[in-house]
Amino acid sequence: MLREFLAGNTNIDPAKLASAAGLPNDPDMVAQLISQLQNAMQSSGDGVNWGLALEQAKALAARSSVVSLPAERSQLEQAFHVASLWLDEVTYVSQLTSEPRLMSRSEWVTGTMAVWSQLAEPVATSISNSLAEVLQDQAPEEMSGMIEGASQLMRNVGGTLFAMQLGQVVGQLSTEVVSGGDVGIPLLEDQQAALIPQNVVAFGAGLDIPIDQVQLYLAVRELAHARLFRHAKWLRLQLLSSITEFARGIHIDTSRLEELAENFDPSNPEELRLAMTSGALIPPKSDDQLVALARLETMLALIEGWVDVVTAEATHRLPSTDAMAETVKRRRASGGPAESAFATLVGLELRPRRLREAAEMWRQLTAAVGAEKRDALWAQPDLIPTSEDIDDPSSLIARVSGVAVQDDIDQAIEDLLNDEGTDRPHEEG
Repeated sequence: MLREFLAGNTNIDPAKLASAAGLPNDPDMVAQLISQLQNAMQSSGDGVNWGLALEQAKALAARSSVVSLPAERSQLEQAFHVASLWLDEVTYVSQLTSEPRLMSRSEWVTGTMAVWSQLAEPVATSISNSLAEVLQDQAPEEMSGMIEGASQLMRNVGGTLFAMQLGQVVGQLSTEVVSGGDVGIPLLEDQQAALIPQNVVAFGAGLDIPIDQVQLYLAVRELAHARLFRHAKWLRLQLLSSITEFARGIHIDTSRLEELAENFDPSNPEELRLAMTSGALIPPKSDDQLVALARLETMLALIEGWVDVVTAEATHRLPSTDAMAETVKRRRASGGPAESAFATLVGLELRPRRLREAAEMWRQLTAAVGAEKRDALWAQPDLIPTSEDIDDPSSLIARVSGVAVQDDIDQAIEDLLNDEGTDRPHEEG
């Protein structure tokens, strides 16, 4: 069927196939899809073509890119300088060892694709394996030799479709994010801080806030995020490992896939598109996945909550700091089309649900023990606040303050001993 389709000998509309795969109905995109599928059928490789994902994302990013003016770049460089000084006043985390960068959309794509590929690979592998598994399970035994070759073909086709989808998501994200740490995870190597001048301008448009204040606020947020990962050297690896641990548990519901294949109407692939975009092919999360997800959401909330609190402290001089903070919160709560697509593609929401509670915990802790003791908690994983600390910061504050905290059992034992001591008659000396 694939060979007939790619040779143009069927009634399947390539534009509808592209739509079912989550790609835009764009003539150039459709032509590229057909070309890449033809290459996949002739390829001897096996797996996802990550180079195709990068190529796709860069092409999409370059479409709408504009060159930033020298004056804009100079203003942003100065904003980074001031932001660094302001953060020095309110934090005790390490400074960066490299200068912050101003990146084009295409440069952001190139600099972040390695991490996107790492996060997406477990799901891509699962999709390819599921396609091959369906073929092997459904084929008669006498066709096993033929199916072995078809399985590799399906892996290549599935990998090609996934690579194009990932490229579409990352390319679209490059038009939405304002910085390297905007999505909450460290996408750039070596704790690099970066702003995208074109997107900063777009972010500030219509806010009725002077652009220099927008630049300063975003520079402080980005530096705070990058500095935190520079200071807590263990944090980046643990966070990315937690995401890939969650993603490895994702698999495709092959029975649902078989049902779709049996009822597939080439002239109306809407059902297939809805199944792809709704996540209907991914079964409910396992218990292990739910545990990993809760752990991951807590960590993301702690990171973003700390960045929020530190940014608020460092930008108290800006008249519009509260308005900027509210804008960031609304933007983060609503997400964007590309972020939703990533959630469908990898099965993971990047927005931490407990962000407000985590930020309030950091505020209470700062007020009680000061910024230095607060930031010392990032020194090693064992010191990091827990989900219970977010629920009730009092025990954390007491712990960091050095005040002994008794649990109910300790208190009961102490009360019992005190009672016995009170009831015991004094001995004559």
